[in-house]
Amino acid sequence: MSKSKESDQKLDAEEQDLLTSFERNEWKESPNFKEEKSFAERAAENYFRKDARINIRLTKNDLTKIKQLAAHEGMPYQTLIASLLHKYAKGHLA
Repeated sequence: MSKSKESDQKLDAEEQDLLTSFERNEWKESPNFKEEKSFAERAAENYFRKDARINIRLTKNDLTKIKQLAAHEGMPYQTLIASLLHKYAKGHLA
C-alpha cells in the first residue's frame, strides 16, 4: 500500500479547519469569481516573474548534490536554487 504525497503532508490547525470546511461544502463561489481569479493570476505572474539573471560558480560536488536534491523534489535544479535564494532573501532561511 503506497501513500500519496498529499497524505504525507501535515496540516496546522488553521489549514485543517479550512480543509474540513471545504469538505463539508461550506464554501460558496464569489459572485465576481472570474474577475478575482484573473486579478490573482496577473498578480502571481508579476510576483514570480524572473527579470534578473546571475551567474555563479559552484564546485562540481555542490552542483551534483543540488541536482540530486532537485531530482528528489521533482523540479529543475535552477528552480531549487532560485527557491532557496528567495527563501533566504525573505528571511525564511538562516
